[in-house]
Order: sequence, then structure tokens, then C-alpha cells
Amino acid sequence: MGNLHELPKFQDRWSHLYVEHGRLDVEKSSLLFLDKEGQMRIPIDQLAFLMLGPGTRISHAAMRSLADNNCLVSWTGEQGVRLYAHNTGGTHSSRRLLRQAELWSNRKSRMQVVRRMYQKRFFEELSENLNVEQIRSKEGQRVRREYKRIADEVGVDWQRRAYNQDDWRDADSLNRALSAANSCLYGICHAAILSAGYSPAIGFVHTGNMLSFVFDIADLYKTELSVPIAFQTAKESELDLERRTRIACRDAFYDSKLMSRIIPDIAEVLDARDDIAEYPGEFEGRAVSMAR
Repeated sequence: MGNLHELPKFQDRWSHLYVEHGRLDVEKSSLLFLDKEGQMRIPIDQLAFLMLGPGTRISHAAMRSLADNNCLVSWTGEQGVRLYAHNTGGTHSSRRLLRQAELWSNRKSRMQVVRRMYQKRFFEELSENLNVEQIRSKEGQRVRREYKRIADEVGVDWQRRAYNQDDWRDADSLNRALSAANSCLYGICHAAILSAGYSPAIGFVHTGNMLSFVFDIADLYKTELSVPIAFQTAKESELDLERRTRIACRDAFYDSKLMSRIIPDIAEVLDARDDIAEYPGEFEGRAVSMAR
């Protein structure tokens, strides 16, 4: 018989942690991160999303413990702003994934999801005659206006979204801060999607990418969280910009109770409001028997 342990629900976990230039291993019931500055203990079962930056080594035991505790682990570029790979994570049940696929495969139900996503972001009813491309165009116009409004409120000179994936420093400070903030937001949404048993690849507004649904859900929170955080952080100083942006995201995610909102919001846009609980038959948030 394996031992039983209770995993905290997704909404009760820490949001994210970024580490680089060190080694992760397991000691007793904690992760242990060692670098040139010393060591730091990390409670394994409390973490939702772990970003491993350049120069990070992780032991087999640490990776196994993170997987056992349903923590999303990603291997990222410098400052956590480019995703190279991630583990699988998620529940043992496929029922939500099958519902998501069914909604996507039917043109009428897919359009209904697209409209609900738009209406949740902008509180505006859409004509039934609009197709996906027209809605995307309308969304783009609204987003550009929102970015300009937030920039004016913060007091920064925002021009446009522009960055070079091959040269991180080529972007201006606003774009670098926005990339760092969005990276944190994508990671939390990705972890929530996997924890609830949905597919990150089956998007409705975004399509053709293995993270399409992550982008769909993250868009619900950008103008509320990542955009103002990025603009305000960049306005204050360019010193240690990406790290300060991640810390500001951590605090804002906590204050806005983001972790408790994502799974219910997914259920809302998929019209599954009666399916927001983390059920006993699934991996996340239940007592799990781990055979050793």
C-alpha cells in the first residue's frame, strides 16, 4: 500500500517561482535550491508553477516530487520570458478535455465560446452575424485602445507591441516588462488549465499553437493585471526590470485572488458553470495513493 497525502487545491497554492544558476534537489519534505548565495527551501506541495532559468540543474528526485504534487515545471530563457519545454501535469480524468474538444469541433458552439470570451473581457454584446476573423479584428482594436488608456493612466509613452525573440535587449523597457509579466500570467493560466484537465492546445480565439487555450484564458486578465503591472514597473526604473516585474506580478496575483478565479472563469466561458469543483475522482486536490 502506498502512503496517502492531501494535495492543496489549485486556488490555495503559491502562484509561481523563478530560479536560475543553481541546483534543485529534494531534502526531506522540501525542495532544496542551492546557488552561490546559499540555499532556499521550497515546500513542494504548495507550488503551482516553477520556472527553471539558465544554468539550473534539477535532480531526478526533485522532478519526480514535483510531478507527484502536480506542479507545472517549465524550462525557460533568461528572466523566464521564453518557454523551451514543460512537463505534462494535470488530472487523471479526460472528461473536461473531451467537453472542450466537443465545443471546439462544432462551429456553432465554438462561436458561442468566442463570443463569451469577448463579452467577458469587454462587457459588450456581439452581433450574431460576426465571424471569428471579424471578432478578432474588433478585439484587436479594443485591446489597442485599452493599452493606450492604461499607458495614459500610468504616465508612460506606449507606442506598440514589439520585441525580438533572438535579442531580448533589442526591445524597449515597456515591451521587456510586458513580456516578463505575460510570461508569469501564461504560466499560471497554463498550470490551471492542466490542473483542471483541459488541453492547453485547443483554443477558440487563438488556434494553431500548442498553447492556444493558454493565450485565450490569459487574455481575460491582461488589461487588469499584466499590462498595468508592466507599465508601472518600467516607469519606476529599468534597474533589474524583469525580476521586479515578476515580484510585482506575484503580489498582484495574490491581491486579485487570481488563483481562485481562473478555473471558474474557464467554466464560465465554456458554459460549464456547474463544473468548477475539483472532484474526488481527479488528481488535483484529493488524497492520492502514491505507490513506492
